[in-house]
Amino acid sequence: MIDAEELAARNAGFAADGRAFAGLKLMPSGGLTVIGCVDPRVDPCDVLGLELGEAAVIRNVGGRVAPETLRTLGLLSKVTQSRTGGAGPGVTHYAVLHHTDCGITDLAAFPELLAEYFEVPVGDVDGKAVIDPAAAVRLDVEILKQKLRPGVFVSGLVYDVATGLIDVVVPPVRVDA
Repeated sequence: MIDAEELAARNAGFAADGRAFAGLKLMPSGGLTVIGCVDPRVDPCDVLGLELGEAAVIRNVGGRVAPETLRTLGLLSKVTQSRTGGAGPGVTHYAVLHHTDCGITDLAAFPELLAEYFEVPVGDVDGKAVIDPAAAVRLDVEILKQKLRPGVFVSGLVYDVATGLIDVVVPPVRVDA
């Protein structure tokens, strides 16, 4: 088990020379926010080769664009406005990252839990495509296209936990007004 002492020791190694974090800004340098799953096999920074500070990462069960995800994006938008005085673009690309063999598929047997998670009636849970990551990515990209400001890009990716490769299910598409 990794305990707090082990974490502190690992952090000391990370902080030792300061180059890993010195000068990083709150806004992601790559203009990217990734919405991904909490599955420990699918760390978006590792899977996508991202460096510290390059992207903001939101992780939840299934990497889904659920109502709570949208509320989080709204809060982050306000942080961006505050930090840039409303002048900076902040995030310009949102990538939805789902994966194969996701634990959310096990929740299909519990539609009442999924209904609560997605904040929909139980009868609408099947429309959330929890057992098909490619279909789920397409659905989540469509939700983002309806909710994000015009001019940003949204894409949808599915990571294969068996091969380590991603499939670009939805190439970057610009959100229109």
